[in-house]
Amino acid sequence: MFRVRWIAALLLAAAIPAQADVTVENAKLRLLPGNLPAAGYFDLRNNGDQPVVLTRGSSDAFAEVMMHRSTLKDGVASMQHLSQVEVPAGSKLSFASGGYHLMLMQHQRTLALGDQVNVTLNFSDGRSVPIIFTAVAPTAP
Repeated sequence: MFRVRWIAALLLAAAIPAQADVTVENAKLRLLPGNLPAAGYFDLRNNGDQPVVLTRGSSDAFAEVMMHRSTLKDGVASMQHLSQVEVPAGSKLSFASGGYHLMLMQHQRTLALGDQVNVTLNFSDGRSVPIIFTAVAPTAP
């Protein structure tokens, strides 16, 4: 029985790439007044040799976490909801103002500047990556 569990654990480990392949840096949560949505910005790095696909985010501090991409075309700004974002192998994708970002909707608790907010990123291969965002002012870089 022990041998079967050991083999199953090895197969599972081979099927799901190590979390270390995906890292997050510079996680900031731009906090707006009242119950307005917050924006999540960060750098997502895929250190692996296969693409990864981010499919969703979640946080106990917000009712909903959505992925968006802002664009500017012919002087007109727009925002598109995304169901997934692919990060190629060996590359970094920045979630930043004016581009990809998380929209965190409906505060579940009161937040203040400097607060730490837990967000989990979920990927198509089944992995989850927990991140700690720091709440910053809307004007913060």
